[in-house]
Amino acid sequence: MASNLLSQSEQERLIKKLEICKIQGRDKRGRPLLRIIAKLFPARLVSVDTLKKYLEDEIFPGLEGRPFSVVYVHTGVNKGENFPGISGLKSIYDAIPVEVRDNLETFYFLHPGFQSRLFLATFGRLLFAGGGLYGKVKYVNRLEFLWDNVRRKGIEMPEFVYEFEEEMECRPTMDYGLESDHPRIVYGAPTVESTVSTYSMRCIA
Repeated sequence: MASNLLSQSEQERLIKKLEICKIQGRDKRGRPLLRIIAKLFPARLVSVDTLKKYLEDEIFPGLEGRPFSVVYVHTGVNKGENFPGISGLKSIYDAIPVEVRDNLETFYFLHPGFQSRLFLATFGRLLFAGGGLYGKVKYVNRLEFLWDNVRRKGIEMPEFVYEFEEEMECRPTMDYGLESDHPRIVYGAPTVESTVSTYSMRCIA
């Protein structure tokens, strides 16, 4: 994989262009949001070290000294394409300044897959103990539940997130992780917010 990496400057430009991490929007209590679109991370082209440097230079300075929340969009994450690995995630988390960690209020985890929920339940306390991240994670199966806590206006979502939502509306069992062999993604397990969606007319058509 290392041979596929771009130069340091090219990696930094790509991260910025893709807007993988961006301070954008606010929650219902007026706190700024750090939006993370995990699917956009080009793991074959960008190193974890470069991502850490980008966060340090471009993102963390804008979060210091004030409470904030994170909206982490897990939709479409594929281990081979856009997942930095467990050690990479741990390295990124350890690089977050203490003052930034302490100001994190809530980590909204949109469209969690069964495997990611199982992993966090098993290893989350061990890997992300510092700063109490594990206890701040709130699983969100559907966008409608995210809007209960986050202001819809002001935060942008990629089109593939809405397409995924339409699939769940047409196939409500996906909300319950019953179709985890679906080729696109391992779907989320049930949460307390989960409801069985009503079939829309476009699903019947």
